[in-house]
Amino acid sequence: MHHSLERRLELVAPVERVWATVTDVERLVSWISVLHSARELERLSSYTATLEDRLGPFRLRADLDVRVTDVVEPRTITIRADGEDRQVGSRIAVAGTLKLSEMEHMTLLAIIGEYEITGKAASLGSSSIRKKANMIVAEFCARAAAELDGASPGTATRTDGRT
Repeated sequence: MHHSLERRLELVAPVERVWATVTDVERLVSWISVLHSARELERLSSYTATLEDRLGPFRLRADLDVRVTDVVEPRTITIRADGEDRQVGSRIAVAGTLKLSEMEHMTLLAIIGEYEITGKAASLGSSSIRKKANMIVAEFCARAAAELDGASPGTATRTDGRT
């Protein structure tokens, strides 16, 4: 099942500070409770991480290969992450872009992404998967807001791409 999501945060921090924070892989992974063991192979190019979470009756554990597919410092970074949980028989694919825009006395952080889960875990249905994705993005946004001081929660569109 293929899904999309979008979220925007207004952060009271300069673009350079937001960029330094969102490109610090250890800090970024600490904001997302389902990611562990992140390792930078080449800065702003390639990384590995482990995704571990419970999704319904399934306990997922997938080693992710994360590649930066586009970067324009300090404005945009696009990644692609792929992994497989062989034990559960599920594949995970995520593509995401973080875009920073300077506004008067703040930075707008746009999170735009797509994800797909196939195999046994997909049998839970799209509503369960969307709910989990929304929880992960909300967790990321809350921690980003807390770390980058004075942020508002912003707005979100539905994870199925409909407004």
